[in-house]
Amino acid sequence: MMTSMQACFEEALDDADGLVRRAAEASLGLATPCEGWDLGALLGHMIGQNRGFAIAVRAGDAPLAAYAAPVLTPGEVLPRWSDSASRLREAFRTAPADRTVRLAEFAGREVPVEVALGMQVVDCAVHAWDAATALGQAYRPSAAVVEVVLASARMIAARPGGTPGVFAPPREVAGDDPWAEALALLGR
Repeated sequence: MMTSMQACFEEALDDADGLVRRAAEASLGLATPCEGWDLGALLGHMIGQNRGFAIAVRAGDAPLAAYAAPVLTPGEVLPRWSDSASRLREAFRTAPADRTVRLAEFAGREVPVEVALGMQVVDCAVHAWDAATALGQAYRPSAAVVEVVLASARMIAARPGGTPGVFAPPREVAGDDPWAEALALLGR
């Protein structure tokens, strides 16, 4: 299962990379579907998550400050994104499958590296959609990535109290499109 999750992660990160490259050419003040975040804040969040997870996956832990979202100028988006994405990709490619990762952002929760990898599939795919939406573009990941995101979205939405500060409260699910369902369950 680690191999298929790794493939989904690589694909979702590649998709996010393409959208970040387009977003870097746009106004960082564009509104996003994330309440209170403009495009610059969204991209900063994505970069901070990449950096924090990369350190945690490599070392088994990372301080909360490692996940901090940088405030970006237009010229910083691509270099900072590329560096963070490269570090994250390398961390997951070289992490031992039996490693446990402590996630400071989640109250110090400890998860197997495969679970951390799945979390990043969700983050990459959903934030790629957020960026695409801010740019007025459509984005839909592959069926394999949608399957991972939907399974996680269902678990997140089923938690009592949801995940305050991580995803918005679930919205009503309409229709039978799995990607639309995943987005609705994650408050989009």
